[in-house]
Amino acid sequence: MSKMFLYVLKRVLLGLLAIFIIITVTFFVMHAVPGGPFLSEKAVTPAVTAALEAKYGLDKPLGEQYLTYLKDIILHFDFGPSLKNRGRDVIDIMTDGFKVSAKLGGTAAICAIFGGLTLGSIAAIFRNKFIDRIIMIITTAFVAMPSFIIGTLFLMFFCVKLGWFPANGDAAGGTILPVITLMLYPMSYITRLTRSSMLDVLGQDYVRTARAKGVGNMGVIFKHALKNACLPVVTYAGPMLAFIVTGSLVVEQIFAVPGIGRRFVSSIINRDYTMIMGTTIFLAVLIIVMTLLCDIIYKLVDPRIDFDK
Repeated sequence: MSKMFLYVLKRVLLGLLAIFIIITVTFFVMHAVPGGPFLSEKAVTPAVTAALEAKYGLDKPLGEQYLTYLKDIILHFDFGPSLKNRGRDVIDIMTDGFKVSAKLGGTAAICAIFGGLTLGSIAAIFRNKFIDRIIMIITTAFVAMPSFIIGTLFLMFFCVKLGWFPANGDAAGGTILPVITLMLYPMSYITRLTRSSMLDVLGQDYVRTARAKGVGNMGVIFKHALKNACLPVVTYAGPMLAFIVTGSLVVEQIFAVPGIGRRFVSSIINRDYTMIMGTTIFLAVLIIVMTLLCDIIYKLVDPRIDFDK
């Protein structure tokens, strides 16, 4: 068997082990939290609480509940019914929300990658000049500023005061500000990564040789330097995509976007145990899968990578 196949197999097995640990920890932590999913503002009689717990299997021993939950996930990919959205399964709710979050996060990720590579290359080409300093100042500010602060400022300024965009993510054009909010941090980080890597690559011997042969500045950048300079970006891109989707929890809440992040926040507020566990596991699997794909793509981009290391 090839080294690449063995490497992928090893990473898949480690990923499955990580998912098993996440499922176990999430299940027992959720059941250790004080209170219960059926607590509400109105008083619930013990008889009603007992009937609800029996309906959802919460009256069984904790070990039996865990084994049943694990079996349903492994064999049927079933996260159970939602305790608050009566009549709906967790997997259906997550699927509906993820369709929105994937579109939102995918658009933000693409914009962040292309914007970061472009700005980073420009900053490297014009090193220590005015445009380089401006780009570094702006990207440093966006890296240091949390997304919920940026989102709130955008909401107040562009939606409330100027009225240029709707404040509801369901409306036409309502996803523009959430996409910009989500892309600013990763774009800024990629810009700094690209600039640093590009400066290192531009000092390599093969770049100087290309210049000596008469290759123009644009040819050196796009044919020789950018491919090697984007390797750190490839490493960051996989987890970044998962981070944008998982990091949209607060942003979706701010802009009222009906994605998986907003549903996750609502499930925490409502103590919807099955929804919380299902969303946590789903997002963890997403991060693990994207990291694995990123490692494989990294090898394809740079064949010098040795899988034995």
